Amino acid sequence: MNTPLDISHNKALLWLMAAACGLCAGANYYCQPLIASIQQSFDIPQSQVALTVTFAQVSYALGLLFIVPLGDIVNKAKFIPVLMLGASFGLGLCALSNNIYMLWVGTVITGLFSVAAQVLIPLVTVAIRPEKIGQTVGFLMSGLLVGILLSTSLSGLLSNLIHWKSIYVLSAILMLILAGLLKSRLPKVSITRMRYLEIFQSMGQLLKTEPRLIYRSLIGSCAFAAMSMLFSTIAMLLTQPPFGLADVWVGIVTLVGVFGALSTQLIGRWADQGYNQILTWLGCSILGLSWGLLYLGGHSLTFYILGYGFINLGLAMVHSCNQNIIFQLNKTARSRVNSIYMTAYFIGGAGGSALGVFAWHHGGWTSTCLTGVGLAIAAAVFIGLDQIYTARSKVQH
Repeated sequence: MNTPLDISHNKALLWLMAAACGLCAGANYYCQPLIASIQQSFDIPQSQVALTVTFAQVSYALGLLFIVPLGDIVNKAKFIPVLMLGASFGLGLCALSNNIYMLWVGTVITGLFSVAAQVLIPLVTVAIRPEKIGQTVGFLMSGLLVGILLSTSLSGLLSNLIHWKSIYVLSAILMLILAGLLKSRLPKVSITRMRYLEIFQSMGQLLKTEPRLIYRSLIGSCAFAAMSMLFSTIAMLLTQPPFGLADVWVGIVTLVGVFGALSTQLIGRWADQGYNQILTWLGCSILGLSWGLLYLGGHSLTFYILGYGFINLGLAMVHSCNQNIIFQLNKTARSRVNSIYMTAYFIGGAGGSALGVFAWHHGGWTSTCLTGVGLAIAAAVFIGLDQIYTARSKVQH
């Protein structure tokens, strides 16, 4: 039987976990403000460099599908540091890259192994009291989202001060240090006796028996796709007229999203109190409205910054509520549940990145914004279906 983690007496451990989540997730976003610099360094088309964002998210999605489920059947306390070592190796390859193909290989390796963050989160959910899941997961998500936002800012800053590769060197070193610090501190929890192939059979069964897992995965996928369109086009928009910003300023613009990221613990606390449905609808509405602000931001940096801040807040609300719900569905399969949800989430992210590049090159900023609104509407449709299913389930019981 697991001993619940006393959150009030293990704040140092939770801070380390949050930092690890942030570093792992952020490792997949360094190239966003660096597209112009990488293009100049390798002398290749900008659209080719922009595909690096898509490769990062596709590889992360593959790691979520094939690596994260192992968290239910192996010792997480040993598994997580090993994954972080793999991510550090991928970052090292990126730092040593002398062409776009080597950068892509390093990016793919980093994406596969940086899913350590998605093994950490289910680990915490089985080591704390159920009524604290939303708040605690929200805290880790704050670390994860802040890590993503700081990663783009730091990569732009270091590119301006030193070289665009310097962020990869620094991140590889920090990843090694955090892996060492966590190795002896992570709580040990019970594991499920199951073979690797049986994991996927059980995941298929989860999809059959937990309709809310499907709905919430689709909601998260559409919401993150809407956000990822912004990720893949931010450098292309802000480095060109009328803005013409340098890498460092592109990164600084993204810092406004920190306010949304820091809200996840508070959102998680409200979700623990039963306000999931209201918060999900509110988050989706903010996602849609933010694209209106971003459209105006095509000619006004002020509106772009406002839109960027609100879209981060909307995504944080939707994602926090989704995780609060899915972790309550099956307490013995939380890594597998998280794997299904996060795989769909990042497939949506990869699709959103590709859509962003496509829309940009075939219709400019207007086409990009209209596609973003469409994805927010798609998320709203799945929220409605989830609400209908929940209402019917209550009637039947």
